[in-house]
Amino acid sequence: MIHDLMYIELKTGYSDDGPAWIGYVKTSKSKKTIYFNDHAFQKYIGNNSNYVDIENGDEYWISGLKKRESNRHWAGHGKIMIDRRAVDEYLSIIGEKELPQNLFEAAEMEDKFPVERVKEL
Repeated sequence: MIHDLMYIELKTGYSDDGPAWIGYVKTSKSKKTIYFNDHAFQKYIGNNSNYVDIENGDEYWISGLKKRESNRHWAGHGKIMIDRRAVDEYLSIIGEKELPQNLFEAAEMEDKFPVERVKEL
């Protein structure tokens, strides 16, 4: 499985202001399934989403990281939670020396990838 740093934002019930994370994911070879934070997502075409949670049907926007500081939609608000382990890598990507405190909050994130649980579905 591929191990990438990606942007994940919950869309169901929130529009452009949903909880958002930058963290490490595992993906299937085809990238049609993404695993993050004890959730599994499959490729999906929605109004404002591109993945759906396989187990609960919630819609998400999942993408690679932008080189500009904000991965949120221009109309979105709220801090993005970033895996503390990924801060240095992310700063290198965006070409900054420290995280803008008004946009991000570093947090501990566990690597919980429910591959086996989802295969049973």
